[in-house]
Amino acid sequence: MKFVDQVRIEVKAGDGGRGCVSFLREKFIPKGGPDGGDGGRGGHVYFVVDEALSTLLDYRYMHHYKAQNGAPGLGKTKHGKNGESLELRVPPGTLVYDDETGELLADLTEVGQPLLFLKGGQGGRGNARFATSTNRAPRHAQPGIPGEAKSLRLELKLLADVGLVGLPNAGKSTLISAVSAAKPKIADYPFTTLVPNLGVVRYGGFKTLVMADIPGLIAGASEGQGLGTRFLRHVERTDLFLHLVDVSSMQQGDPFDNFQLINNELSRYDDSLANKPQLVVLTKIDVTEVREQAESLKEHFEALGYPVFAVSAVTGEGLNELVRVLGEELDRLREAQNE
Repeated sequence: MKFVDQVRIEVKAGDGGRGCVSFLREKFIPKGGPDGGDGGRGGHVYFVVDEALSTLLDYRYMHHYKAQNGAPGLGKTKHGKNGESLELRVPPGTLVYDDETGELLADLTEVGQPLLFLKGGQGGRGNARFATSTNRAPRHAQPGIPGEAKSLRLELKLLADVGLVGLPNAGKSTLISAVSAAKPKIADYPFTTLVPNLGVVRYGGFKTLVMADIPGLIAGASEGQGLGTRFLRHVERTDLFLHLVDVSSMQQGDPFDNFQLINNELSRYDDSLANKPQLVVLTKIDVTEVREQAESLKEHFEALGYPVFAVSAVTGEGLNELVRVLGEELDRLREAQNE
């Protein structure tokens, strides 16, 4: 499925139906009087969060959405039918912006609860409503009121507990495929991950966490280099980062310098990202040269206050311990947030 995380759409609630101008015409009732009914209300527009969705693809090719108009009133004071409301289903984590002003209108995270977004117009009153003792045969009715309309920008920020960050080919896709049922593309060249991937990881018996793997970051990612700018938003909502560091000869540059490079890009994009808790993961520990360097690097990172794990997603070495500590850290963070 194609991943789409930003779209622009035009949305309009239904217009109210016009009131009816009518006079009763029946045998033996020579002066039946006005009997025009009211128009129906236009349909509302709702947003509904659907956890079965993970992309805004449905809105990629259709840009105009309108609820049904209310039906006009009828004779014999019959009320026009109300217009059917429109439900726009979006994935969890969708932000709704006013495309003209840039104002954030809604942050849609609550699954299943419809959010009334635009109200349909009220129907116009029929001429029966205007009859008085001095105006017994009114010949006018009200038009329906137009429904509300807005130009919107929908932006998706994935909801995940843990974000995987690191240079391209650091082993993020291999790790998420090893600890969850996610099946991202894995290959020995950079930028094999072109869209974010989500995986559900089980820990502590029956508990689960959601892990997000985004395309690898490079120098200048915060300014649009590589795929960084487009996908960094998807780790904004995570509680902590797993920062993957590749120590093998496949990765150019000093591992610690690469670690600092990624953190600098996170900070330039949003200061709050650099302040999130991080666990450092030394990957590809099954490779001999990596195992030889791992201990000294571990001491270096731990001296800076980072918890460090050495793992191999291929052999499974260190993964159980990583998942256990990751779950404990998430539980601790959630308890602190609830206090």
